[in-house]
Amino acid sequence: MMSAAASRRAQELTAKGVAYVTATVVRAQRPTSAHAGDVALVLGDGTIEGFVGGSCAEHSVRAHSLAAIASGQALLLRILPFDGEGGAGARASDLDPAAAEEQLSSEEGAITVQNPCLSGGAIEVFLEPVLPAPRVLVAGETPIAQAVARIGAEIGLDIVEVHDGAPEPAAGDLGLLVATHGRDELALLRRALESGVSYVGLVASRPRGGGVLAELRSDGVSDELLASIDVPAGIDIGARTPGEVAISILARLVAARRSGSDSRAAAGPPAPSLAVDPICGMSVAAVAGTLSLEHDGATIYFCCEGCREQFVARRERAGGRA
Repeated sequence: MMSAAASRRAQELTAKGVAYVTATVVRAQRPTSAHAGDVALVLGDGTIEGFVGGSCAEHSVRAHSLAAIASGQALLLRILPFDGEGGAGARASDLDPAAAEEQLSSEEGAITVQNPCLSGGAIEVFLEPVLPAPRVLVAGETPIAQAVARIGAEIGLDIVEVHDGAPEPAAGDLGLLVATHGRDELALLRRALESGVSYVGLVASRPRGGGVLAELRSDGVSDELLASIDVPAGIDIGARTPGEVAISILARLVAARRSGSDSRAAAGPPAPSLAVDPICGMSVAAVAGTLSLEHDGATIYFCCEGCREQFVARRERAGGRA
């Protein structure tokens, strides 16, 4: 069960719109140090706040938590001790340096890996990403804009009304809907296109929409960018009332969100690349928070200070070559 302090921290991160993973130990086999019910929060930079086992288990949890943030999908992570030569629970120093965390199986919602550093005992950790609601900017006070705002909030979108051009569209936004009936349309559309917003919609008839596109083209906006404007906004479902039009527009937004084109809904940063500790063979996330050093123009990552010290000692004995 999450502690009161962890619960407050989770609420704080959610309020700030920060993506994170709640990692909960659901099963722990002796002699692991973790216990069922242990909880940690894993942030997008790889920081782990809480306890889900020793440093070796943490590396697996960190790597797969960051992948969960990127995918937006919950995951049951099963971490098994090494079961190669020497048997389960073999010491990391006894392993072939090329032996990294090995994926044993993967199925929908679950993945099983072998951790060569684990000191014995299996651990199962449920990784649940908590992501900020994707932001949709809505410009205009028309009935259609009001309906989009009302219904959009009910399907988990962060609807933000635009007044006098603020707030500005940003690359992480899911979409911008312009329903101002001619007021400040050009500037808003241009800024959304230039910022890389996933969906840009204009509420207008086909003739007037064509005129707006022509003005933007004459103002230097490329045809490639203009082609990404949805005008008239929404899927053609024969909508007539403001609510029906809003549903057709929200269908476009849902499609953009679920296609993976929405960076915030897809959890911000891409899935991290993995690196192999050259000393123990542990797979670690290649992120700033992982121990590392520069060697021959490349960054070498380590699971712990001991492995890094061994690497440095080997390099010194080899005259600068690891």
